[in-house]
Parts: sequence; structure tokens; C-alpha cells
Amino acid sequence: MSTTATLRAPGQVESVPKVSVSERLRTDPAYQAFMLLRIAFTVAPILFGLDKFFNVMVDWEQYLAPWINDLSPLSATHTMYVVGVIEIVAGLAVAIKPRYAAYIVAAWLAGIIINLLTYSGYYDIALRDFGLMLGALTLARLASKYDPRGFRFREQL
Repeated sequence: MSTTATLRAPGQVESVPKVSVSERLRTDPAYQAFMLLRIAFTVAPILFGLDKFFNVMVDWEQYLAPWINDLSPLSATHTMYVVGVIEIVAGLAVAIKPRYAAYIVAAWLAGIIINLLTYSGYYDIALRDFGLMLGALTLARLASKYDPRGFRFREQL
């Protein structure tokens, strides 16, 4: 088995053709998956976080394990407000920088899973959140390819 290497002058970079976002969306299934997951993990945490203040979807306090409520210096209602703010910030972070924020969302979901597994009767929701955690980790892996390192908000297309 033989391999060949191309030598370049120092500082010379191989030219990679730039592809527009719309072209990637039409032709690259992995990029499509990245964008779908990015949108989902931006919108869902923001909506769930906002609902912690309004309880339109569900009364969120029912999911708070008693031991966590005992640890919190706040009431269950105010603890859920803090949870809501964290979820909103996490959703915004995914919108801005999924390469890093997707791991934060995955860790947050792991905490929610622990909360639900220690509170009898919510194992089905814990399993659902495990699937969401896997989705967040998948987003993080795809972001390692499609979201540039550092905190540049946009690359030249």
C-alpha cells in the first residue's frame, strides 16, 4: 500500500471551494440534519423556558422532585422560574454557537433525567428526555463540522 503526500510552501493553504448555505441545504444531508437539530434545540428550550412562567403547556412544578425542591432556597414556583431562564439562555446559546451550547443542553437534559428518575411516575418522560439528550449530542457532533471554532458569528461564504 502506498501513499503520496503533496508538499506545499509554508503558509500556503489548499483552496477549498466555498459553498453557499442554500446550496448546502439542497445537497448535503448531514448539513440538513445539523440545521434541523439547531432549529429544534433553539426553539424548544426557549418555548419550554417561557412556559415555566405561564404554565400553558403543563404545570411544570409537578415534575420537580421533592429532594430538589428541598435543596433549593426558593419556592417550587421560583425554582421553576430559574429553570425557565436557564432554558431560554440555553436555546439562545444554541442559536449563536451550537458547537459548544449543544453540550450544555445535553448536560441540562441529563440533570432533568436524573430529576425524573428519582421521582416515581415519570420514567416515560425521562426516556423521552434521554432521546432528546442523544439529539443534543448529535447536534454537538455535527456542529464540530459545520460550526466554526471560536466565537466568529459568520464565516465568509
